[in-house]
Amino acid sequence: MNKTYCPSLTEYKRRVARVVNIGGVPMGGDFPIRVQSMTTVDTMDTLGSVEQTLRMVEAGCEYVRITAPSMKEAQNLLEIKKELRKRGCNVPLIADIHFTPNAAELAARIVEKVRVNPGNYADKKKFEEIEYTDATYAAEVERIRERFRPLVQICKQYGTAMRIGTNHGSLSDRILSRYGDTPLGMVESALEFLRLCEEENYYDVVLSMKASNTQVMVQAYRLLVQKLDEEGLQPYPLHLGVTEAGEAEDGRIKSAVGIGTLLEDGLGDTVRVSLTEAPEAEAPVARMLIDRYTGRAVEARPIKPLVGEEPINPFQYFRRHTHEVANFGGQNVPRVIVDLSRLPHLEYADLRAAGHLYSPFLDKFQMADHGADYIYTGERPVPYMLPNGLREIVTHTAWVDAGQRPDHFPLMTVDNYMDDFARLHPQLNFLVAELDALDKDLLARLREASNVVLALSTTNAHAMPEMRRAFFELMNAGVTCPVLVRRTYTMENPAQTQLDAATDVGGLLIDGLGDGISLCTDLLPVQEQADWLRDIDALNQLSFGILQAARTRMSKTEYISCPSCGRTLFDLQETTAMIRKRTDHLKGIKIGIMGCIVNGPGEMADADYGYVGVGKGKISLYRGQEVIKKSVPEERAVDDLIELMREDGRWIEKELVEEPVGV
Repeated sequence: MNKTYCPSLTEYKRRVARVVNIGGVPMGGDFPIRVQSMTTVDTMDTLGSVEQTLRMVEAGCEYVRITAPSMKEAQNLLEIKKELRKRGCNVPLIADIHFTPNAAELAARIVEKVRVNPGNYADKKKFEEIEYTDATYAAEVERIRERFRPLVQICKQYGTAMRIGTNHGSLSDRILSRYGDTPLGMVESALEFLRLCEEENYYDVVLSMKASNTQVMVQAYRLLVQKLDEEGLQPYPLHLGVTEAGEAEDGRIKSAVGIGTLLEDGLGDTVRVSLTEAPEAEAPVARMLIDRYTGRAVEARPIKPLVGEEPINPFQYFRRHTHEVANFGGQNVPRVIVDLSRLPHLEYADLRAAGHLYSPFLDKFQMADHGADYIYTGERPVPYMLPNGLREIVTHTAWVDAGQRPDHFPLMTVDNYMDDFARLHPQLNFLVAELDALDKDLLARLREASNVVLALSTTNAHAMPEMRRAFFELMNAGVTCPVLVRRTYTMENPAQTQLDAATDVGGLLIDGLGDGISLCTDLLPVQEQADWLRDIDALNQLSFGILQAARTRMSKTEYISCPSCGRTLFDLQETTAMIRKRTDHLKGIKIGIMGCIVNGPGEMADADYGYVGVGKGKISLYRGQEVIKKSVPEERAVDDLIELMREDGRWIEKELVEEPVGV
């Protein structure tokens, strides 16, 4: 199996893509990775679209996408462009097209780039199970090619670029019938259109493989690169994005897990972070993701190259096989460890930073949804009884000095562990090591160990690839002990730390690597205890957010909400906030919130329930991709959504509890 999808698994090298010039702002080649976003104002509101575009450009957008769902919006792109140019703004404009080929052909004569979605551009998406023979399948492909050909010829004539953008949730019935709801189906959907472009000698093409599921998204982009090379097609530039990422912290973490994983391997020439927020909020997040790779090749320490083939399938998710140690590995969900070792003292209330809430009124703890599984206290164990469900890790020295307590678990160095007289806990020991420590003697010892969890860490700027390389070393050596991914970050810029950690750890989880996560911070001596606890609490929340975004441990409700655009039929931010307020106590349920029928139900992909605008003040409610209630008045739609969950036995009432003491 050909697994080649990036220039190097161990050295930072950006994939060299074909250069595509878009209105004087080229992408690909050695040009910088570009930032783009999309307007949310009605396209027929010329001045509103212009003002919003100017704000987006000021925020850092280098390309601006505007929806053109029909001929009138496509025509009005000309007025928007004229007004922008009058105001001295030359940002390239991109027309977003879905169901209307005529609108695409008109827009291609006006703007610098058009985006088409193969799943609904002259193709059929009716959520029907249709059996295609080879002959009927080929005939349908030919029909679509003939409908697509005029757009290619117009783009070629006018020097207009094109993005062929596949979305996981809007694959056509024809593609689904042959390939299923898979990354391969996404790739083939785009390649059908791309092959025609090359036949017409048209190469100003950008490709994207967007999904709300980060595992699917990453696998699809990797497979696309591999297929382009396999078929001898041009190395077209890639537009990266996690579609319907959501809002606030969740949207940023999810975007970083998907986009960051690909950037680590040198893939990507333009980025859009899809947040359910004002579009000018997206560009700074995209820029923080991109700027991390400025100078990466120089800053990174060399990583020893992989000998032989990588031991995972980069195009399909499989969790690394491990044996069970306590509640790590095996079939257990990844565990979360919070580092409290550098706090000067630790009171009951301080455990809230680890997600365990103490109520002095009830004199007991309540575990929150984001309650850590373990705390690390270093040389100073907690002087009181911990709440049920929380376990404590201490240094090996502290464990030995305290008489090897069975309810404490030691954290060891490699030297401690390799000592012939090392004292080990009979059930669970943690061993801190980096890639360079994994020599043949340590690997041989680990291969036989039944009570060790490896705490893998690195200080390399190219962190995720080095830790991935360590996993490969373990797998090739037949070591099946669970692995805890341990990373330390400064909290001087929490927003940057959020993106960095989601990339470093999420990228491993996407590939099925990692049985736990421990995010630590370099605490500053001048900080007060409350400030330390604030940072620790943020890292604990971040740990659970990364696990959720990578689809490896679902601990809260997931909102698959589109970023809004000119098609949106209600206030998306306000509605998302309202639905979140009513449902955020549910665990593991995925709710799609879509502003229009274009982004639903297909774009919701694997959502359990959907809330989709179908007209002014009218909502359709979905169970999966099946519409259950049509044209529900907006004022009662959330109540009806909850009632649908109640009918399915998936609704639980939100408990009213006393606010615990803590940070």
